[in-house]
Amino acid sequence: MKSINKELYVGVFVILGLLCAGYLTVVLGGIPMFNPKGYTLYAYFTSVSGLKNGAGIEMAGVEIGNVSAIMLDKERLEAKVVFRINQGIQLSEDSIASIKTAGIIGEKYISISPGGSDIMLDEKEAFNNTESALDIESLVRKFIFKDDK
Repeated sequence: MKSINKELYVGVFVILGLLCAGYLTVVLGGIPMFNPKGYTLYAYFTSVSGLKNGAGIEMAGVEIGNVSAIMLDKERLEAKVVFRINQGIQLSEDSIASIKTAGIIGEKYISISPGGSDIMLDEKEAFNNTESALDIESLVRKFIFKDDK
């Protein structure tokens, strides 16, 4: 009888441990469990150096979405970034999407500066105004070598 109780406790403990490990894997890995509610927008940048899938999208320091995909648009020869914006957040057509860095050498994210237009972006529309990532390497090269290129 005592052997069955010990085996039962060990079994319950192992199952709880596996559930906790699975939960942590999903939460820390950023794996969406369910289809997140929101809508999709696009933006085109000349450079998205350092930006990764899953990067945050912020407005006024508050995260309002994330980057779903990054690809090269073969017609425009620019980087096409697909955003997933949370439900309830409306962005005007003259909003500006900028690639920023968290800290000096931190992760890249997208910052949205709100516009003043009354016309809002709809599902699968593109931002008209974008600012690409700052290329620190070229700035350092210009400073060190006094290169005017």
